[in-house]
Amino acid sequence: MTHDIVAKLWNLCNVLKDDGVTYHQYVTELTYLLFLKMAQETGTEDQLPPGYRWANLEAKAAPDRLQFYKMTLVHLGSNGSRLVQEIFASASSFIKKPATLSALVSDIAKLDWYSARKEGLGDLYEGLLEKNANEKKSGAGQYFTPRQLIDSMVTVMKPTLNDVIQDPAAGTGGFLIAANHYLRQHHDFDSLTEAQQKKYQAQTFFGMEHVQDTHRLAMMNLMLHGIDGGIDYGDTLSDDGTRLPKATLMLTNPPFGTKKGGGLPTRTDFTFPTSNKQFCFVQHIYRGLQAGGRAAVVLPDNVLFESGVGKDIRRDLMDKCNLHTILRLPTGIFYAQGVKTNVLFFTRGQSEKGNTKEVWVYDLRANMPQFGKRTPLTRAHFADFDAAFGADPLGGPEALAQRVDTGETGRFRKFTREWIAERDDSLDIAWLKDENAESSADLPEPAVLANSALVELEAMMEDLRGILAELGEDEAAEVLE
Repeated sequence: MTHDIVAKLWNLCNVLKDDGVTYHQYVTELTYLLFLKMAQETGTEDQLPPGYRWANLEAKAAPDRLQFYKMTLVHLGSNGSRLVQEIFASASSFIKKPATLSALVSDIAKLDWYSARKEGLGDLYEGLLEKNANEKKSGAGQYFTPRQLIDSMVTVMKPTLNDVIQDPAAGTGGFLIAANHYLRQHHDFDSLTEAQQKKYQAQTFFGMEHVQDTHRLAMMNLMLHGIDGGIDYGDTLSDDGTRLPKATLMLTNPPFGTKKGGGLPTRTDFTFPTSNKQFCFVQHIYRGLQAGGRAAVVLPDNVLFESGVGKDIRRDLMDKCNLHTILRLPTGIFYAQGVKTNVLFFTRGQSEKGNTKEVWVYDLRANMPQFGKRTPLTRAHFADFDAAFGADPLGGPEALAQRVDTGETGRFRKFTREWIAERDDSLDIAWLKDENAESSADLPEPAVLANSALVELEAMMEDLRGILAELGEDEAAEVLE
């Protein structure tokens, strides 16, 4: 039923095509309308000021509805609950024709809201975000990590009720929502005291997102999954990032490429200044972990092999943390088709030196299908990795001793810190012969450079999308010309 409602909501985008509305703008527009409708359906309209609710919008005559709706967006940006003001901050409508809005309001009202409430409004909304991410023309794939990968990362990291969980590049909140889902599956929340419930709500989930439209989608997503706030609007690579509390668990997929416009981030507390976003986020993550805290981070291949400051940061990471596991991901599951990615799993040490003794690499890239619409990525593709990882999310010595090194023909192998040092601290390690394509380790230097250049090109596209999202329609048209 949720799938049917998501499909109906997505098809409403056709109503907006005549108004020249993009997919990403449509999801943002739909968020405003769905918030008003869902507040009515869930009995939470008290957070909206009287006179600016769904029934007021429905009651307006069709010719007057668009003008009232635009006034409502402005009013809610500075009135109502904190959540309302964050979701409607700087809100404006992309709709130009009164008939278009009336058609949307009518169609949303006709949906089976009883079934939607029963199955979970959060799942419905996340399904809509996933649909947007899978629509390549929307440009939203940069914000949406495949749920199958997120679930694997959360499963092996095993969140607890005592964790302080952070995503410094939160996007639409997928990692925090998956961690919340895992915790609710593994604990009886009805048995928690009121103090424990309040602590969970206010002191468990933290994050930051620097694109305002994406931030409002994240706040809506968290709210529908029963999480009160948690993601700040700001730039982690500026002084904003220092506001985030020290975490015991980091789960994230940071943006890649160089800082918008070049130059260094404005944040000054990093040991190794660099314009490369991934390397800045890596520093934020291991510096932001409490002693004994753990992290699972999605990063592209160039982080594993770049020289200069890249090598310095890898050394510092392996000194301060136990970098115990690297998962080499299949190509084509997100980002541009040719950009190769990994998940790094590490635990912050009690000391500042010598914490990494050995690194286990799991190759889920070689001899894997070309994922896409014909061959979708599923949770089952990560089952063997989950089992091989073991039961200890910290990657402690006892856990590592229980792992099985499958040698030159298997997917899981162990490499000592000394062996890595002899390779100039490169972590781009591959040994399986890929029957489908050459691995990046076997590519000639020009191809390695081309792969890195592809990362930079995607970063430039991300920056452009961010700029266009923040501009008004007329200004955006001028930029495109």
